[in-house]
Amino acid sequence: MEETQLQQVHLNDLHVSLGAKMVPFAGFNMPVLYTNLIEEHLCVRNSVGVFDVSHMGEFFLKGDRVLDFIQFVTSNDASKLVDGKVQYSCFPNAEGGIVDDLLVYCVEKNNVYMLVVNASNIEKDWNWISSYNNKGVEMHNISAKTALLAVQGPNATKIVQTMTKMDVLNLPYYSFVKGDLLGIDHVLISATGYTGSGGVEIYFEDVNDNANKVWDALFEAGAAFGLKPIGLGARDTLRLEMGFCLYGNDINDTTSPLEAGLGWITKFTKAFTNSENLAAQKATGVTKKLVGFEMIDRGIPRHDYVIKNAAGHAIGVVTSGTQAPSLGKAVGLGYVTTAHAAIDSDIYIDIRNTMVKAKVVKFPFK
Repeated sequence: MEETQLQQVHLNDLHVSLGAKMVPFAGFNMPVLYTNLIEEHLCVRNSVGVFDVSHMGEFFLKGDRVLDFIQFVTSNDASKLVDGKVQYSCFPNAEGGIVDDLLVYCVEKNNVYMLVVNASNIEKDWNWISSYNNKGVEMHNISAKTALLAVQGPNATKIVQTMTKMDVLNLPYYSFVKGDLLGIDHVLISATGYTGSGGVEIYFEDVNDNANKVWDALFEAGAAFGLKPIGLGARDTLRLEMGFCLYGNDINDTTSPLEAGLGWITKFTKAFTNSENLAAQKATGVTKKLVGFEMIDRGIPRHDYVIKNAAGHAIGVVTSGTQAPSLGKAVGLGYVTTAHAAIDSDIYIDIRNTMVKAKVVKFPFK
């Protein structure tokens, strides 16, 4: 069987030269670790780190009827967006599951929007939304030519502010500015991220060695704050501590947004793909729910471990789990039957045929 050629981000050779452990991820050769997972995780929580997430997908949509189009293919109410604002949303499929979760950027209300999607789903998402484009919307898949660096942590904005005249320090959460950074035009800086520690994400065109230019400037400005490059391993533990969903683990083509606790981004004030069936599910109630849990007894939950009740009967499955570096305990996400989803419910994780006690808790984990 012929191996699929892995794609490389622009800074691939730089990551290798920094000693990063490179692994295949979503069709890309990506840095999973540079030094030590716990060190990298705590660096972001306590100060600042930078992730190269240029593998993510970006679609630029334009046209008179673009908002109608976005309203139909996404679950959230994009009409609430104004210029410079961002919204978390998902693409519901026709069978009750989720095609992908995404961010919607309002560049020019009613006319220009950018959708940011997961790297593993770029082609799938593009084909999905293209199939619904009966409104003459001009669509551009700019993923391959867009670089994305996520500067995350409490000191992130102080560093990025030294590189631009745009006001980054006072940027509200889920807002963005667009302009010049280091002489590079049309740079978009948004107060978003996947860590729960604050910071920004920087989108720019991947030409003229821009990626190296921005990377080098970040590390020059960030030296005083101990800025470090951070791998995808710590990105996963950081998001997990916050209870953020990872597509392919916690949500997928078969999980309903209502089961996944994404009712807050599922707005029935408008029609969208499969909205009637999801509204019916909301009315009757879901049979399973995505919950967070912390381990009471010793053990680390892992993806696909079975969740049981006290009698040893299967009631669900773990979707994500780890030893949380900031918390000093093991935590996880998983689907359980609704009867076992209440906060403080005792559940048991089947770890190598041993029932290990855990407790359902609120997000973010504390």
